[in-house]
Amino acid sequence: LLLCRPKIPMYRLILSRAATSTSRTSFRAFSEVAGVGSLKTSTGLVGLDVDQNAVANIIKHNQALLDKMSASDMPETAVYRQNVSAIAKYRIDVCNQFPDDPEKVEEMCNMGQVEELVEQAKDEMVVLDMYLEKRYWEMVTPVSDVDEFEVDPEMEFTDGEDEAKKE
Repeated sequence: LLLCRPKIPMYRLILSRAATSTSRTSFRAFSEVAGVGSLKTSTGLVGLDVDQNAVANIIKHNQALLDKMSASDMPETAVYRQNVSAIAKYRIDVCNQFPDDPEKVEEMCNMGQVEELVEQAKDEMVVLDMYLEKRYWEMVTPVSDVDEFEVDPEMEFTDGEDEAKKE
């Protein structure tokens, strides 16, 4: 009689559902390696490979955005600069708070998987280069006063109370 011992796999594949910001669901594969823990093996998104250093890369690419804006002549009052700076600083702060927890970073940023956050920062750098080259902040006309807003006389406005009275 041969005693058969069931083979214990070196890894076990785990699928995790991840809801992304675009209301799509992706499946990510994780492998549990004995003595190592759980490693992500797939993002579940075609063309987007797993990045085991994604949290560090989020910090690197978002810091590059901040550095490039600081070195540029784009004024700090430019709304684009303010928005990109706020997002980049927030993502850097979250990554610094949870450097070993990519799922927590994903939850706090609420904009997809960490690999997607890296790609977003890279894409934003392309937009920033274009913005700086074309000096788009000079083409934005600030709205300084509500009186400058022209109302279409054909348009009807209600304050919401009229609708409540009809019901």
